[in-house]
Amino acid sequence: MTAMMRPDSQPSIKRYLDHPRGGPTVLRIVLGTQLRKLREAAGISREHAGDAIRGSHAKISRLELGRVSFKERDVADLLTLYGVHDEDERAEYLTLARHANTPGWWYRYGDVLPSWFETHIGLEEAATLIRTYEVQFVPGLLQTEEYARAVTRLGHPDASAREIERRVDLRMARQKMLAQPEAPRLWAVIDEAALRRPLGGPEAMRDQLTHLLRMAELPNVTIQVAPFSVGGLAAAGGPITILRFQEPDLPDIVYLEQLTSALYLDKPDDIDRYLTVMDRLCAEAAEPRHSVRFIKELLV
Repeated sequence: MTAMMRPDSQPSIKRYLDHPRGGPTVLRIVLGTQLRKLREAAGISREHAGDAIRGSHAKISRLELGRVSFKERDVADLLTLYGVHDEDERAEYLTLARHANTPGWWYRYGDVLPSWFETHIGLEEAATLIRTYEVQFVPGLLQTEEYARAVTRLGHPDASAREIERRVDLRMARQKMLAQPEAPRLWAVIDEAALRRPLGGPEAMRDQLTHLLRMAELPNVTIQVAPFSVGGLAAAGGPITILRFQEPDLPDIVYLEQLTSALYLDKPDDIDRYLTVMDRLCAEAAEPRHSVRFIKELLV
């Protein structure tokens, strides 16, 4: 099989090498997706591919989903199995594998960063659109430092003061991407309950509400409030985040955070269902300009 028979693979790989965005998390997903396409085009099963790298079909599945790091030897063996013999093309895949194993900026927070949330930060960095619904708290990307500190203490009551500050610092570091030249668009729907719950005390909550008004002025930030008057909401349950990417190799991903873990959904049926829910939430919530007025009234 020659490179000419794989029109989607080589240009895609080169694009990511020339313009990397999102760090190693996204690069792992891209590389895994490309390897899956090569395997399927060659008509090779996951079991056969696993044998080629001294592993199992489960390991191939994890590699193709971008859930684990890549060994260059494994990538080289898979490329050979899939009929990729052109040296330049192989070199691009192996270079991508090296980049995919490079730690992201969040690596320095490894002492307080669980692996399941590390994936979310990497996806967040690469997203062009982040849609989120929160019922209990102000979304993390819109929290002030003092509010974030109160939320962190609530979720980690036994944590030391140093650990609390490390977690708050990480949250503040995540927010910096909203001010970058190629910042993603953030579209947040916040339940009225989250805005009335005075975490950190009345003064900290006033600062948080004022911060929301400032953030709503940014061209890439949209804030909607879901008031109590709406009644039942389409997303009855927990918070939802949907991440969308510019890259054609990356599908939308639904992120559902739980107490000590998270779910990442990327199957078309799941994505369509949650997109429908999010669209209904946005339709039911107050319009952005009315939401700004609502927040101002809470400050009076």
